[in-house]
Amino acid sequence: MVFSSVVFLLYFLPLVLALYFICPNRLKNYFLLLASILFYSWGAPVFIFVILGTTALDFFLVKWMDRQIIKKKKILILVLSLCMNIGLLFYFKYFNFFIGNFNSLLHLFHARPMKALEVFLPIGISFYTFESLTYVIDVYRGDHKPLNNFLHYQLYIILFPKLIAGPIIRYRQIADQMTGRFAEYSTDQVLNGFYRFVIGLGKKVIIANTIGSVADEIFSLALVDIGTATAWIGMLSYTFQIYFDFSGYSDMAIGIGHMLGFRFPENFDNPYTSKSITEFWRRWHMTLGAWMKNYLYIPLGGNKVNSKRRLYFNLWLVFILSGLWHGASWNFIVWGIFHGTFLVLERIGWQKTLNKLGAIPAMLITFLTVSVGWIFFRTSSLSYSFHFIKRLFGSPGVKNLIVYTNDFKIAFFLALVCAFFISVPGFKKIQDHLYFRYHSLLTNLVYTILALFFLGVSVSLITTTNFNPFIYFRF
Repeated sequence: MVFSSVVFLLYFLPLVLALYFICPNRLKNYFLLLASILFYSWGAPVFIFVILGTTALDFFLVKWMDRQIIKKKKILILVLSLCMNIGLLFYFKYFNFFIGNFNSLLHLFHARPMKALEVFLPIGISFYTFESLTYVIDVYRGDHKPLNNFLHYQLYIILFPKLIAGPIIRYRQIADQMTGRFAEYSTDQVLNGFYRFVIGLGKKVIIANTIGSVADEIFSLALVDIGTATAWIGMLSYTFQIYFDFSGYSDMAIGIGHMLGFRFPENFDNPYTSKSITEFWRRWHMTLGAWMKNYLYIPLGGNKVNSKRRLYFNLWLVFILSGLWHGASWNFIVWGIFHGTFLVLERIGWQKTLNKLGAIPAMLITFLTVSVGWIFFRTSSLSYSFHFIKRLFGSPGVKNLIVYTNDFKIAFFLALVCAFFISVPGFKKIQDHLYFRYHSLLTNLVYTILALFFLGVSVSLITTTNFNPFIYFRF
């Protein structure tokens, strides 16, 4: 079940919220756990047992680890837990990728290839695996004590608003909210959550889906049918689609969390207004960036290394692994290398050049750099990716085979405005007022009417069109 489906919008979410509001506070967490199990089981009834089983094992392994006095025993149990979590992720997500590459090697020696397995990817496995790893590592480091309440741990992992597409939340960010969130739970928080949810739904359905249908058409064309103009429209369409799709899901997750009394960390901060790739990664998928920093980059030495060569290696390795986290494909690895290379270049001197150019040129260059990188993310083969990039700078005579509807043109214009509007002085305050402030009775009335209107438009679009992809399904 995904947020932008009729079943979720018209049946699951209203029913869950209604029952949650009337449920006594002491039972709310138990009800949410049951609702989350139903949410995940709806589309993947077999895989729910994988999540429940691994969370149960992790819970007791971590408690066992924390009781150990001898450090070697602690490390042994830590490794056991890490192997279980990473092993499951490897099996479901990467096993056939490595088998395919190993078979390519065997082919060189005319050896018999290994058979790939029929492995189905559980939705959101990368997200809840990272949260499991976070809990295990934080307890080992002594950042917080292990939980005593098993159901609270399961709820932390499987809480349905964040289960399939994040944000990735460290347990200590939510620990106090498990039982303490009701002290400041209010109608204002619920209404703010509703507004945020509708904004996210609008981003996903009105902008991302409309633009995405054109991006899909263009990227499905043969290369000989793609001219320069078509290539640019395809690249920019996907650039906006992936942002408004993923940030829309994050907004919906944060909004639902607010309606339930939780406060999740922000996941996006207008990343296309960044003036460098370094800044982009402080604004894009912020919870993944924080995870990579705390559990990979800093343990590797971070900035506190003896040589610049080691620093650059650390950056590259983190972003190669970040690319691999997104998908089992060489395209994702190259995408990670692409971003890692620009991070290194900025540290060598490219950042100073961008600063000298001024804010707007630096922002445009960064945006175009990120957009080119998304081509590797979108396509299924490196050959197609590189040839598509070449089309950006040639083949102007190819006939355009795509029809650009008025809906697409309007959605593309909205995407431009919404992606860059905070660059205008004073507009950041408007966004903060809508996202983070409580409002007067009259303002709430106006916002509620507008939110209901856009909710109706979004539901109407979902029911009348067949194009409603879930981009982050494979992650």
